[in-house]
Amino acid sequence: MAYLKEQKENLEVLYPLTTIWENIPKAIEKLDWKIEETNESTHHLKVKTKGGFISYPSKLKIDLSAIDEKTTKMLVVAETPVTTITSVADYGRTRERIDQFITTLGKLLSGKS
Repeated sequence: MAYLKEQKENLEVLYPLTTIWENIPKAIEKLDWKIEETNESTHHLKVKTKGGFISYPSKLKIDLSAIDEKTTKMLVVAETPVTTITSVADYGRTRERIDQFITTLGKLLSGKS
């Protein structure tokens, strides 16, 4: 039986929304993931990660909204399909993929890529 394992991260980032929006595709490319859907008017993206040995790819939903001119709210939700067998091998991988994305984006924003 398969089910979805979900993880969420809700962040306030001290960069303007446009700066983050412009750097997300660069981070996704650097991770060798694929953007499946983009909505520029709502600042929403759907991203598919790569799978691993005995693990399925995750789907990330990324939503941005401006708090003020210099601060952006970023919500990242990751879902990974797992089965009873793969859930053991996949333990923590969904969270790890969120962390990889945030770390890669952070490095790009700070110029340390």
